[in-house]
Amino acid sequence: MSNTKRIETARLILREYRIEDVEQVFINWASDPLCCQFLSFEPHKDLTETKKNVQNWIDNYDNGSFDWVIETKDNHEIVGSISVTNGHCALDLQNGIAEIGYCFGSKFWGCGYATEALRAVIEYLLTEAGMYLVEARHISGNPASGRVMQKAGMKKEAVLRGRRINKVTKERNDLYVYSITKDEL
Repeated sequence: MSNTKRIETARLILREYRIEDVEQVFINWASDPLCCQFLSFEPHKDLTETKKNVQNWIDNYDNGSFDWVIETKDNHEIVGSISVTNGHCALDLQNGIAEIGYCFGSKFWGCGYATEALRAVIEYLLTEAGMYLVEARHISGNPASGRVMQKAGMKKEAVLRGRRINKVTKERNDLYVYSITKDEL
């Protein structure tokens, strides 16, 4: 059973992936080098790579994953993704802790979509999905992501020194950890 409940905000629809999303996912963020510089994977080189990932996300819905594709309400353009269990983020059901990861194509940066989507998923996880704490991380080379987390109500709780290599500068970056609890919502 899927945990990926359809969520609507003022401007966005967060929903399960469909195989017909592959082309927009590829064009709008999965092949975007600016977007991928802060992610754990390199930009996709072709649609085949993106199709494989989208199919994996679809297949994992039966395992209870939380994987949303994010599209705009006005023109249904796919702008990004937000996930809990995507192979890079942790889910601890026993303790009610979910780690969120998100990405947005660079042409959608500065639109407020990330904050809007993150707030909605945090609220869902803490009020409906039984989580106590939601966590997110970003590298020091991506301070805009930290601002998104702060605007969504999260507080910085830790600095993990030298944990990631910045893909652009090739320098070690610290990893900042933010969180919000059910009591703080």
